[in-house]
Amino acid sequence: MDIDDVKISRKKPIYAVGQGLAKYLKIYQRDARLPVSYADLLNFTETAPIMDKYGQDTYWETPLYPPYVQDQLYDGLKVVYAILKASGNIRIVQHKIIDRIEYCTFGNTRPFRVRIINTLNDVYDYFYIKQADASRIYGLELEEILSPNQVNYLVDRESLVEEHIVGIPGDVFSKVHMYAADYNQTRMAKEFVKFNERCIISLLGDMRAYNFVMQITPDFDDFQFRIRAIDFDQQFYEGNSRVYMPQYFKENLPYVKLAMEYLNEQTVLQYQQEERSSIVHRVRSERHRIKDLRDASSEQMLSTPENIERLKGDYERYHENPAYANCKTMTDIVELNVKNVIRQVTL
Repeated sequence: MDIDDVKISRKKPIYAVGQGLAKYLKIYQRDARLPVSYADLLNFTETAPIMDKYGQDTYWETPLYPPYVQDQLYDGLKVVYAILKASGNIRIVQHKIIDRIEYCTFGNTRPFRVRIINTLNDVYDYFYIKQADASRIYGLELEEILSPNQVNYLVDRESLVEEHIVGIPGDVFSKVHMYAADYNQTRMAKEFVKFNERCIISLLGDMRAYNFVMQITPDFDDFQFRIRAIDFDQQFYEGNSRVYMPQYFKENLPYVKLAMEYLNEQTVLQYQQEERSSIVHRVRSERHRIKDLRDASSEQMLSTPENIERLKGDYERYHENPAYANCKTMTDIVELNVKNVIRQVTL
């Protein structure tokens, strides 16, 4: 298997939130009016690089603000956190302080990461403020609808606020924890197969190991594993179908090797079928929401015509289904992917 053939556009444009998506966000209570915007956080005077404990660049920087600007930002960010976590009930931030703000120029949406601390017990949490990118928002919504995971986010015009997703970064997990004696490697391999299947269907791209986390839950007799995407910047933009197949990224080679070591062809097919069945159940329970999301997306272009043409050709060959030739948008391809899954499960 060739794992070095995947090319990603590093200059994917930011797509503004269109009228259809704005209406959808209001209907499903994802819109808000926030006291701090993404633009407000850009009013820093300089930045200082953040290094990890080994002295390596983390690609995050500490923005430095004038004191009067910082005080206003910190007060507003506590209210943002209350809106995100408790529908605006500011009592939850009564004993909380903003510990620091961090800025990353590496990602497409150039996010800010905010650390907030409870002064009563030093428990901390994070949340993110980013540029509102329509394709990323569609990715978050598809994650909510098609995956077993829930996402918490809000949009205020050009600003996107996201809850922190807890977990061990996928690249760190593969280096440090993958072969721990207490862990069942077959369960990990099973989860990677299911995660791969979800990405293929929802067109969630660029799922390299550092763009997802591993969540570990102790069960009464073992540990359960869940892979969760944390980066939705490459949601159905690229034309190369392998971008939506985590198995082809060289950064994910440890997971591919794990699956080859602990699974056979029959069990891989079984786990793929299990995930497809789960997706069908979710689609049936959220059929009105996914229809509204499709209608919202039909009003704006979220990729290039060249990418759409290439991807629908790739998926036509991958699924051996000529119906992909009739797709006009990326969301048409997602819709046909879901219809294919429903047919496969109900046969």
